[in-house]
Amino acid sequence: MTNVLVAYATNAGSTAKVAEVIGEELGRTGAQAQVRQLEQVTGLDGYDAVVVGAPMIMGWHGAAVKFIRQHQLALSRVPVAYFLTALSLTQTNETSIGSIPIYVDPALAKPPKNVKRWSLKERYATVTHYLRPELDAAPLVKPVSVGFFGGKLELYRLPLLQMLFVLLIIQAQPGDFRNWPAIREWATSLRRDLLESKLA
Repeated sequence: MTNVLVAYATNAGSTAKVAEVIGEELGRTGAQAQVRQLEQVTGLDGYDAVVVGAPMIMGWHGAAVKFIRQHQLALSRVPVAYFLTALSLTQTNETSIGSIPIYVDPALAKPPKNVKRWSLKERYATVTHYLRPELDAAPLVKPVSVGFFGGKLELYRLPLLQMLFVLLIIQAQPGDFRNWPAIREWATSLRRDLLESKLA
């Protein structure tokens, strides 16, 4: 049986539920999935694959970047997938970055209002801009898949600086934008991706 760690960081709790659903779907496909908050993970021994997820606000959650940087060598030895929750994503029709497959929640990605002149928000909220810092932080890690999903925004839960960033730069509206069918679809495909990578 494949032992998979689904490790997550969360800003206000909503990404935890996404991680739990991913763990559930992996379990349904025959894997043994453990869902744990990143701060609770002290080592990766015994895991055949790892999924790391966190929200995007002012970049990917700092705990997630720290985790992949600290465990880069161990993560480079097993199949790895990332997932990111966000409130805004500009539709670019990217299906990969280099050799890394990208899955984008179709309900999250929105086309630019003017294809010839993108706004600051639209330039900021692209797959490449969101993912490149994570790839640069742990260059030895080559994810077998990266999923981008809608998140949940409750402004009162955010620190003031994050609240201002979300309101002024991202211009996101409060609400729950988690698309559970898309999350489950990606999680189901992970079993195949993680196993195929492990056997390659």
